[in-house]
Amino acid sequence: MLLADFGTSYCKLWDPELPGGPRLIPSRELPSDLRVKRATGHNGRRHCDLYVNELTALARGGLRLIAEDSYTLLDCGSRDIKFVRYAEGKVQDMGWNAECGASMGFTIELLQRYYDLDFTRLAVPATSFSVTCGVLGMSHIFDAVVNGSTDAEAVARFVKGIALNAHDFAGRPDTLYLSGGLCDNPLFVASFPCTVIPLGRFVLLHGLLDPTPVEEQP
Repeated sequence: MLLADFGTSYCKLWDPELPGGPRLIPSRELPSDLRVKRATGHNGRRHCDLYVNELTALARGGLRLIAEDSYTLLDCGSRDIKFVRYAEGKVQDMGWNAECGASMGFTIELLQRYYDLDFTRLAVPATSFSVTCGVLGMSHIFDAVVNGSTDAEAVARFVKGIALNAHDFAGRPDTLYLSGGLCDNPLFVASFPCTVIPLGRFVLLHGLLDPTPVEEQP
């Protein structure tokens, strides 16, 4: 049973009946005729037999991977950010931001490649930029460099601004479970003003194991 999370930059594929675990493939390298049993992600509808909404997949994935019954789970992807908050085993709140969260993950990856940065070696800066959109927020970096900041300092402030914006969007929890490719970015994870527990890139795939709707608080 092949499952897939068709993201903007990367596709995650997993057949839970086979050894080896999930695979990560750049979206541009996917075969046009690829078909899977269940899928999520904004590119998923044309490749699957059953499509599952991303928030549903995120919520179900959280239930499978998180032992607590009350928590906030935030997914930061290449294109958007979304969260689900559980209270006593039921969904209390959820949200999806594809506009103010536009291209945040993609922009961070683009900046890393352009400036040839190693995010494992960058310290969290004392200050940040106010970033509500990854694309538009890049102007802060250019302005800071013109005014004397190094490339690394400016990008670090940008990344911290994105983390603070994401924390606000998720309701400012004291502890945050994190999903998505930015789990692998130590600067991003450390920039949150709360305890962060990274779950990795494949949370939504775990949610596809059970595609039924999530139960909400009355």
